[in-house]
Amino acid sequence: VSAHKGGEKDKAYVTECLQTASWLTKGLDQRARTILKVAAEIVKKQDSFLVNGVRHLKPLTLREVADEIDMHESSVSRVTSNKYMMTPRGLFELKYFFTTAIANSGGGEEHSAESVRAQIRALIDGESSKTVLSDDAIVAALKASGVEIARRTIAKYRDAMAIPSSVQRRRELRAQQR
Repeated sequence: VSAHKGGEKDKAYVTECLQTASWLTKGLDQRARTILKVAAEIVKKQDSFLVNGVRHLKPLTLREVADEIDMHESSVSRVTSNKYMMTPRGLFELKYFFTTAIANSGGGEEHSAESVRAQIRALIDGESSKTVLSDDAIVAALKASGVEIARRTIAKYRDAMAIPSSVQRRRELRAQQR
């Protein structure tokens, strides 16, 4: 008789384990589908970046993606945290594709902050000791290419990229020539 009672307990335990495993499997499947939906929408929105590079990264918000795939913004935020996507341009955290907008001086399509940082880096990388660009000169160069940006924003981006001021860069370039 006691073996029969033990059998009932074992049966209940196995049933509970199967239910937990089923719940876990469904949860993992739902998570994978959600990640795939978010990633597919990012690829759709950032197609020109994937083809042409960082200068073509478009401004994108979590809300835009959430609205497109009919999810809550906080869910999209959770899905993109600590998840990575291998692209033709390399490996990127999904959060990388969400960047603020910077106005176009001609009134056209806005630029992503990451794209503008890449343009700043390219301008500075092209300097020589005779043509070191001040933040104001960088503002003018970007404005000529359609980017409306303040000098203080240039300074903030330059600092974030660990790029010294024009005075420091000029000194470093002259020191290298000696």
